[in-house]
Amino acid sequence: MQRVLEPELMEDPIQAAAYAAADFSDPHGMFIRKFQEKFPGRRISGHVLDLGCGPADISLRFARIYPDCHIDGVDGARAMLNEGAAALTRAGLQQRIKLIEGVIPGIILPRTNYAVILSNSLLHHLHDPTVLWKCIKKYSTTGTLIFVMDLMRPETIQDAERLVNSYCNKEPDVLKRDFYNSLCAACLPAEVKGQLEKALLHKLEIEVISDRHWIVYGIINA
Repeated sequence: MQRVLEPELMEDPIQAAAYAAADFSDPHGMFIRKFQEKFPGRRISGHVLDLGCGPADISLRFARIYPDCHIDGVDGARAMLNEGAAALTRAGLQQRIKLIEGVIPGIILPRTNYAVILSNSLLHHLHDPTVLWKCIKKYSTTGTLIFVMDLMRPETIQDAERLVNSYCNKEPDVLKRDFYNSLCAACLPAEVKGQLEKALLHKLEIEVISDRHWIVYGIINA
């Protein structure tokens, strides 16, 4: 099916609260495991950029695994960042994770480059997906580790409905609706590959890792 765009920002406080309260331990845990698999044995330290951090769950998980990192989490939705700020306070990690409100590509970040750039489930929100890759290129340097995970668009509406029933059946209706819309707005691996080539990031690898996820990973100028 063709890509169907959804709103770029999740600004509804009810939607943000439902998202923050949902159990994303499976996909977010997979995000961390796959990062570790793709960059095995590395001492991860320095400054990390988390693009589209939402309520900061990925930032928190990454900070716990890699205690030598400081993370800038960026999101355009104030409602999401409010949930993230509360999560940071509960975790006691306010000193190592900074949440920044802003929308790419226009945002100005506190650093010119980062040791690691992460992004989880941002690309499918972007009406122009190329802005993610431009931002990654802008804030990376030689040696920057790149790790992006996102949803993969199903072939049919029926496939999208099946995935919602399989993975979101017990969640509130707002999350079921959001998951369905996100699946319909997601990019295919072939489309992502074309985006990478256009951004001159063709050396990054792309891999399908589940029935609904792909990852892009690699080291800049490796």
